[in-house]
Amino acid sequence: MDQPAHTYPQHIRAALKLALPLTLSNVAQFAIHMTDTLMLGWYNVTALAAATLASSLYFVIFIVGAGFAQAVTPVVASAAEAGDITTARRATRMAVWLSIIYGVIVMIPFFVAEPILLAMGQTPAVAAEGADYLWIIALGMIPALIVMVLKSFLVALEMTAMILWSTVVAAVLNIGLNYVLIFGNFGAPELGIQGAAIASVTMQVATVLVLGAYVLRRLPDYQLMRNPLRPDPQIMGRVFRLGVPIGLTSLAEGGLFTASAIMMGWIGEIPLASHGIALQITSLTFMVHIGLSQAATVRAGRAVGRSDETALRRGGIAVTTLSGIFVALTIAVFLTVPEPLIAIFVDADSPVRAEVITLGVSLLAFAALFQLVDAAQVMALGLLRGIQDTAIPMIIAAVSYWVIGIPTGYLLAFTLGWGPQGLWLGLVVGLAFAAVALTSRFWRRRFKHPMTSGTATP
Repeated sequence: MDQPAHTYPQHIRAALKLALPLTLSNVAQFAIHMTDTLMLGWYNVTALAAATLASSLYFVIFIVGAGFAQAVTPVVASAAEAGDITTARRATRMAVWLSIIYGVIVMIPFFVAEPILLAMGQTPAVAAEGADYLWIIALGMIPALIVMVLKSFLVALEMTAMILWSTVVAAVLNIGLNYVLIFGNFGAPELGIQGAAIASVTMQVATVLVLGAYVLRRLPDYQLMRNPLRPDPQIMGRVFRLGVPIGLTSLAEGGLFTASAIMMGWIGEIPLASHGIALQITSLTFMVHIGLSQAATVRAGRAVGRSDETALRRGGIAVTTLSGIFVALTIAVFLTVPEPLIAIFVDADSPVRAEVITLGVSLLAFAALFQLVDAAQVMALGLLRGIQDTAIPMIIAAVSYWVIGIPTGYLLAFTLGWGPQGLWLGLVVGLAFAAVALTSRFWRRRFKHPMTSGTATP
């Protein structure tokens, strides 16, 4: 176990050691989504449209269930630091239980997806292909959630190298399987969108097996397979109470960007294209802040496990400072060389290339502000999760995104006629409110050690 870090340089080194592989694994995960989009786009437009819609629906449902997995990180981190292996094992086991229960429930509508997609106003062709994708990808929901549990367990123990390599290998496997199954290469049947779904499910199952074998071999003291079928209502309730707000917070944030895309579509096709490009760029750079936020959760959880309030505060300052440094670098790039960044995404022969680039450049200027406040709020969320404070932050996030951000964006974009820039400014306002409220909550919170137990149900 690492010795407690008391100086700011020690905190910074510890945070970077955690955050770098986590950031790279987040980028690799982002690449998986990007390659699916690219390869289905090469196949045909209907498959791309159907997969875009279907994967969006899948992701919305997945991120809610992933809250149970994310609850594992602070609980295991604080328990491990206190030498309480039993609580760490119990929390991980019950997170798996909750993931399976949730997965079984939410899989059901995926098997009757076509009438649902038709009711949403989709064309028969898109609805049919989307349904083909969803009933297959539903089979990967439980493995995907268990992968999240195992990754959260390893993150809590600061064993991030395996997370990085497993994600990179999964990305490569996904590309290979897509190439074979979507297009029918090497003698395989040409399955189109169904091939992409089969590739994703295969990737998730393979990742579960690899991570499971790694955990059992490298961490035998935790005995994760001990009494796997024994119920544990006490710790299940604790993981549930932490996990549901985390999942709903993620849902609120994901829904914010979905709603912004819908409203941008009301303005026009070119604004929507420019909006999508600007979001892709900011999403990629945002992977750094997500990695730092995950590191913040672990470092805060470790400090809680030691009952070390000084380390908790100093660690919070260290990770927030690192995030701020990267924000400054990002803002400099967005403001000084925006045109080349936007141009990468636009076909050189497109007749609307100049319009998309011009609008995209202006949106990247707002993205600079966007990155500042978005990074601040995600860092505060990571620190609050580390001290196992998730319920009130969920309410703050929901109010910030949906009561302040979306209505302000609508007012500025449509009522005042500011267009795409007004919509982005509205998002900035909502995220800024979240950043201030969440950061204030963390720094005003009194230190409280969560319940741990090494004597309850093993």
